[in-house]
Amino acid sequence: MFLIAFLGGLLTVLSPCILPVVPFLFAGADRTRSSILLTLAGMTLTFAVISSLAVVSSEWVVQANNTGRHIALIVMALFALSLISARIGDWLARPFVLLGNRLDPDTRKKAGPMASIMIGVATGLLWAPCAGPILGVILTGAMLQGANAQTSLLLLAYGAGSALSLGTLIFAGRGLVNWLKSSIPLTGWFRRGAGVAVLAAAAVIATGADKSLLAGTSSEGVASVEKSVLENAPKVVDYFISKVRADSTMDEGSKGAMPSLAGAVQWLNSPELSAEALRGKVVLVDFWTYDCINCQHTLPYVKAWEKKYGKDGLVVIGVHTPEYGYERIVDNVKEQVRKLGITYPVAIDNNYAIWRHFDNQYWPAHYLIDAKGQVRYSHFGEGSYETQEHMIRQLLQEAQAPAA
Repeated sequence: MFLIAFLGGLLTVLSPCILPVVPFLFAGADRTRSSILLTLAGMTLTFAVISSLAVVSSEWVVQANNTGRHIALIVMALFALSLISARIGDWLARPFVLLGNRLDPDTRKKAGPMASIMIGVATGLLWAPCAGPILGVILTGAMLQGANAQTSLLLLAYGAGSALSLGTLIFAGRGLVNWLKSSIPLTGWFRRGAGVAVLAAAAVIATGADKSLLAGTSSEGVASVEKSVLENAPKVVDYFISKVRADSTMDEGSKGAMPSLAGAVQWLNSPELSAEALRGKVVLVDFWTYDCINCQHTLPYVKAWEKKYGKDGLVVIGVHTPEYGYERIVDNVKEQVRKLGITYPVAIDNNYAIWRHFDNQYWPAHYLIDAKGQVRYSHFGEGSYETQEHMIRQLLQEAQAPAA
């Protein structure tokens, strides 16, 4: 499983979700090898720690995570300014140099490692890769069992894989920078351009515009590669494969009664709903979380189906199950539901109660329930939209047909 987590991290570099943090890493391509390695190590460790704590529902963890992201944006903005202006860089480095001189008067190199690690930590706080099948296995296991050493080590392996793939690209860019060093003006322009890119990326993340920019991208291709890795893994991961297999299942038979919808901490756009009260309706249950890029790609289809077939008896229920700590804040969910124009019922599943009832393992996940209250169809991940709509129409026709 550690090997699979590592391979999943390697594939993250192909995902569009990595794009917002790329400028932060490539901006330091002209630094020393040790500085780049320290930055990547800081990013990997921070990602592992934050992701491990994300499954803990304690209020202080949620607030600390939220505050850490704001601090990380400030650090990145200062880093960008130091790249744009050498004078600002010297001014920002002065406190660290003074501290280093106080600790060891014989050296003035204490600021370098600390600055590199800080950039890595800040990047780790901002980096939220797409939860493809592999990362989904790790996070959902942690959510069901709680944060533990096994989960942290798996996340560390995932982060190490990502760091290796990113590091390879950065060192390749470093070779280009070294080649340009013969031309000092070009090197200066490269440095300032990188600073502008970092500042712009920080602004994009701070305003939430990164979600809009990534809305037109798709991680379906990367997810299929991850799925292939899982399917060809050793037999020790067969159990996990069966839980995250992204194949649609469609047949005429029932897959059992609709699981309970009890356990949500709050319902939006509707009073609390129950499986019993929904008998006679065709129900689409959509497990999602607002900062999941894959969920953002499927959301327009879900909204369109609700608008198109709602009058015919389709009831769409969004089950918002958080992936990261800041997604547990109810006010954040309310704001995103408003911004995204979601008008159908949304259950805030902060305690993973509904998630457990459905034995779900993936974001996004769609379950279709017929008018008799039986689960008839499920699909995990993006894609298969025509097939899903066809099944919606079929179940609606069955519900409207006269009883035999």
